[in-house]
Amino acid sequence: MLTLDTVLHGLATAADEPAQLLPARQQMAFTLGFHIILVPFGVALTSLTLIAHHRGLRHDDSTALLLARRWSKAAAVLFAVGAVTGTVLTFELGVLWPGLMGTFGSAFGFPFSIEGLFFFLEAIFVSIYIYGWNRLPPWAHFWTGVPVSLSGIGGTASVVAANSWMNQPGGITMRDGKVVDVVPSQVFFNGAFWGETIHMLLAAYIVAGFTVGGVYAVGLLRGRDNHYHRTGFLIGFVTAACLMPVQLLVGDTIARDVFNDEPAKFAAIEMVPTTDDHVPETLGGVMIDGEVRYGWQIPDLGSILADFSPSTTIKGLDAIPADVRPDDRTVSVVHLAFDVMVGTGSLLTLLAAWFAWLWYRHRRVPDNRWFLRAAAVSGALAVVCLESGWVVTEVGRQPWTVVGLLLTRDAVTTEGNIWALFACVLALYAAVGAAAIWVLRSMRRRWRAEGDDNVTVPYGPAPEPVAARPGSREQ
Repeated sequence: MLTLDTVLHGLATAADEPAQLLPARQQMAFTLGFHIILVPFGVALTSLTLIAHHRGLRHDDSTALLLARRWSKAAAVLFAVGAVTGTVLTFELGVLWPGLMGTFGSAFGFPFSIEGLFFFLEAIFVSIYIYGWNRLPPWAHFWTGVPVSLSGIGGTASVVAANSWMNQPGGITMRDGKVVDVVPSQVFFNGAFWGETIHMLLAAYIVAGFTVGGVYAVGLLRGRDNHYHRTGFLIGFVTAACLMPVQLLVGDTIARDVFNDEPAKFAAIEMVPTTDDHVPETLGGVMIDGEVRYGWQIPDLGSILADFSPSTTIKGLDAIPADVRPDDRTVSVVHLAFDVMVGTGSLLTLLAAWFAWLWYRHRRVPDNRWFLRAAAVSGALAVVCLESGWVVTEVGRQPWTVVGLLLTRDAVTTEGNIWALFACVLALYAAVGAAAIWVLRSMRRRWRAEGDDNVTVPYGPAPEPVAARPGSREQ
């Protein structure tokens, strides 16, 4: 697929860029890709915890309460790791991209200020909720968890507002290359805000739900067919399965919005080299020397998906001025990432439909081993879908950092030693990631050990003795 000419062309293109651009991009891609995996658990795992908590209180289900308490501890660990990686990202914006923060900080930084407020609220109520087990009245304790979920949703919306503003900037007045007036409401609720925010929040709940469901699917596969694993599986998997069809509809709506509002990104997604109607839908393939190669094309489908008619004209890459046109590598990455996102999302939707069919027939957690095997890997598949979606969003904006206003090469720092900084970040994230995995595995071993709930743990209150909670040994 890669030819010598392609490699040489890529090297030549890179040679025209500032030396700092490649390491800055790599570092930002790594840290964002790492952090985005943690976001769903900070946003959605607390909501799944509250579902289990509510069921436990409403139905006097001690097993559901046990799940809620364990999930709350896991969520606290992941929240702490997410706080570290998110803080690093915030510093990187200023260190790596001074052109962005220096010129547009008054607009771009506004949503981050709102996100900071939500972060502090979330941290406060996470602490109260974790500490409140066995210390607060049951329902009062439950309600202390609600602000955690709401703060997670608000914080996510704020960060996505900043990101979507870079795709469709609005609410500012420019004079002599400087921002002289900012309308905060228009910055926050920019043209791409609602679509991207809803898409991201649904993705967070889907990733967390399938991951939680997958963990208990593994337990069911290993013969632990009990109330504990069935309840854990149902809360996580059903939440994600119910949201998958909604996510497909939202994703389709966003694609049409991109067709109307961001033609360059749409041309890259669909890999359309020239403006035309009756555009085919290309599956797979790459762009080399401005031509689509190795893809499988379905006649007219691209135009139909864009605006419901085969005669719909799609702006191709030739309609983009040459000096701001994405290069072949960028187009190929965006297109393949979009295919992966749609492909994995479709597989997860089919899995949700399979579950619905099995539940309709048997009215219980499916014991079909092929279904459980698929459910066990659904969390990893959802993460792949999430990551590929962010590649489409971030790489699809290139070569712009702020579309129409700031090129990425003009936003990057002029300081050197970026590779050394990247190495430090890699070491930090490796340490943080390893520590998080070690803590979570230690918690799992303790939970599965006989009488583990009588052991005092360093990250939460002393648990209630097992004997006081009938059914809690069922695991």
